[in-house]
Amino acid sequence: MMTEYYLVAGLAILIAMALGVCRALLGPTVFDRILAVNLFGTKAVLLVAIYAFFSGRHDLLDISLLYSLLNFVGVIAALRLVERGKFFANNAVKLENSELIDKAKGEQDA
Repeated sequence: MMTEYYLVAGLAILIAMALGVCRALLGPTVFDRILAVNLFGTKAVLLVAIYAFFSGRHDLLDISLLYSLLNFVGVIAALRLVERGKFFANNAVKLENSELIDKAKGEQDA
């Protein structure tokens, strides 16, 4: 009786994952795509947890917890990258070089 519930829950999660992939591919903005990737990662954690209970291998729960942590950190890193821009590291180097050039020009004028 319980195996049917596990199978139905697993099928529902797989459908949600497929919808998340569609959203990631078709999303109009970057934030929609990041949200879809986060949804996919969360559903993958749920799928691993259901498989762990279904198969009786409760050690897989530790793996699903680790994957959820990696998913969270990855989404935060992607959002920070989008917030700062693609080449924020290169812009910082250019800004530093332009400050040095301005400083050198100021010393030449004095």
